[in-house]
Amino acid sequence: MKTLFAERALLAGGWARDVQVAIADDGRIARVETGVTAAADAERLHGPLLPGLTNLHSHAFQRAMAGLTEYRANPADSFWTWRDLMYRFAAMLQPEHLQAVAAQLYVEMLKAGYTGVCEFHYLHHDVDGKPYADPAEMSWQIVAAAEQTGIALTHLPVLYRYGGFGPQPAKDGQKRFLHDSDAYAALLQRLHKKLTDPRHRLGIAPHSLRAVTPELLTEALTAIHALDQQAPVHIHIAEQTLEVDDCLRHTGQRPVAYLFDQLPVDAHWCLVHATHLDDRELQLLAQSGAVAGICTTTEANLGDGFFRMHEYLAAGGVFGVGSDSHISVSAVEELRWLEYGQRLLKRERAVLGNAEVSVGRRLYDGALRGGARAAGRQAGAIATGQIADLIVLQADVRDERRAAMGTGDAVLDSWLFASNDNRVRDVMVQGRWCIRDGHHAAEERIASAYQQTMRQLLA
Repeated sequence: MKTLFAERALLAGGWARDVQVAIADDGRIARVETGVTAAADAERLHGPLLPGLTNLHSHAFQRAMAGLTEYRANPADSFWTWRDLMYRFAAMLQPEHLQAVAAQLYVEMLKAGYTGVCEFHYLHHDVDGKPYADPAEMSWQIVAAAEQTGIALTHLPVLYRYGGFGPQPAKDGQKRFLHDSDAYAALLQRLHKKLTDPRHRLGIAPHSLRAVTPELLTEALTAIHALDQQAPVHIHIAEQTLEVDDCLRHTGQRPVAYLFDQLPVDAHWCLVHATHLDDRELQLLAQSGAVAGICTTTEANLGDGFFRMHEYLAAGGVFGVGSDSHISVSAVEELRWLEYGQRLLKRERAVLGNAEVSVGRRLYDGALRGGARAAGRQAGAIATGQIADLIVLQADVRDERRAAMGTGDAVLDSWLFASNDNRVRDVMVQGRWCIRDGHHAAEERIASAYQQTMRQLLA
């Protein structure tokens, strides 16, 4: 048992002063007390205590190509031309490269305040598209990176079979991603047997409606539910207008409407991006309990468009955030630009706040709830029985003044909207400290391996 004491903490019911949190050996919160004097053996924290966020959408290998595609090589440069460059980069990666890149990324996530990551993993096979001797080889590199850094991992092996609606044959650049139904089920069984760390979960990620048929998707659900009835299910959907047009052409329906007509989508699902929804689709998603996985910086970088967040929240929708292609690894930037995008669309201020709750608080609470749901982990709140995924912000002399002006929400608003400094001081994952005073114990060694890998890839 370890005990923490914070002068201010964001609990499930709101901000509280003089908070003591007891954490059991299994990494869960055993007791929360407020308005108390610190116990003699309690560790005093040096700043506000908050639940840690989940990064609900990650393609780890893309961290190595972030910033390398910022030129206009095509007069109609778009997501689709970027995808061709990404395929060329993915063709070079060896297993040891993937672990080095993922470990560097996961340290960066921890330092940004993410305590968990949902890894949407589709780089399965060797450069010729053949399975490795161990078909889970590339997955084990992701798992090793998570264990090296301490981040909680929801591993989502991708089911990818086709190159487009129809179905169309897969393209040459997609050959490292492909599985048939039997091989995919075998991969899940192998991973489930060995993925035993209590910080980790296994789910599935049918890549997109253009990459799988409804029959394949149903078979994948049967395979994962034979192992875990509560497993998370993530899917890319309606990210691009061309995808919407193609889905209409081949099915007669828009993507989200088609998915809901084919399968019982519920709170175990995460629909990633969901950028282009009509009114009916927005209501379907909001009422299902599924999570909308918003990746603001990637969606901006790729020119996807704006998610209809204001209307979605008004309909009771659940959302979380992810850094996707990792053009940015900043929870602050994802949340900040989620609000700023709505301001630019509506030409109004404080769009996602209301009279009772500030913008920062509503964004943070929403991302906590949706991220934990998407990860399939009982986290996202400082409350008895919850997993102790926690962050401590660097104390700021201005915080007391801000708190005196209103509630503790001013601390969140200041962090998200009034600073470009990283204020994350300490990070705990399932009761274990991973970041202390802004530093990871293996940070230098991981950075060195990453730099060596990048020199090889860029040579």
